[in-house]
Amino acid sequence: MTDWLAFTVETKDNVAQVTLTGPGKGNTMGPDFWRELPEIFGGLDADPEVHAIVLTGSGKHFSYGLDLSSMAGTFGPLLADRALAAPRTDFLGEVRRLQAAITAVADCRKPVIAAVSGWCIGGGLDLIAAADIRYASADATFSLREAKIAIVADVGSLQRLPGIIGEGHLRELAYTGKDIDAARAEKIGLVNDVFPDQEAALDAAHATAREIAANPPLVVQGVKDVVDQRRRDEVAAGLRYVAAWNAAFLPSEDLTEAVQAVFEKRAPEFRGR
Repeated sequence: MTDWLAFTVETKDNVAQVTLTGPGKGNTMGPDFWRELPEIFGGLDADPEVHAIVLTGSGKHFSYGLDLSSMAGTFGPLLADRALAAPRTDFLGEVRRLQAAITAVADCRKPVIAAVSGWCIGGGLDLIAAADIRYASADATFSLREAKIAIVADVGSLQRLPGIIGEGHLRELAYTGKDIDAARAEKIGLVNDVFPDQEAALDAAHATAREIAANPPLVVQGVKDVVDQRRRDEVAAGLRYVAAWNAAFLPSEDLTEAVQAVFEKRAPEFRGR
């Protein structure tokens, strides 16, 4: 057993449960999250005793998304010296590292079932988009919120969600940054089913994981590989493009204003600069 800082991992009867634990409020995604996520899923992928994985959050919420306070250093050099190539190149590498962490979930050969309750915001939505199956409790709320903080989502939602909810619904969520409840999420196909509460959603995820685990593991992995093949190259190309786009165009007065507004707990005033 490894003592993870942002997760717990437990395995029983060929099913692993990966639980987001923070350390920030609402299981925010800070440096520990991004470092540990690919290590965990790489290990589970290689473990022959694991046939399926349940992914969930501790406490009331799945995840508030990116931890802006602990990850501010990612944006700082880019905004402070926006005209130079070096900070842009460093930022491009950082985006690709974060993308690879989420892609480790999508590329894991073992099916991943996400059980979501409470808030699932920004990076949380990127994460569950990389899962194979998504269940939600009735209190779950989803938001592709990056546009509200002057960022083009760049770690997977824009590439993976078209195959899950269709382009029309994706564009609505991405352009507006609006919140949607579990009922709407089920209606547009973001989640497979909605359950009365967090416990019921997690129980359902484990029940499905056990059904999967009872089947021949190499066949299940083969099915996942074949289904993924249809969009794998398209997703990879989209991730490369958005990383380069953000390295070129992310620095803006609006981004600085958005970050300041978050810390000052006020509405931002965007000027398109």
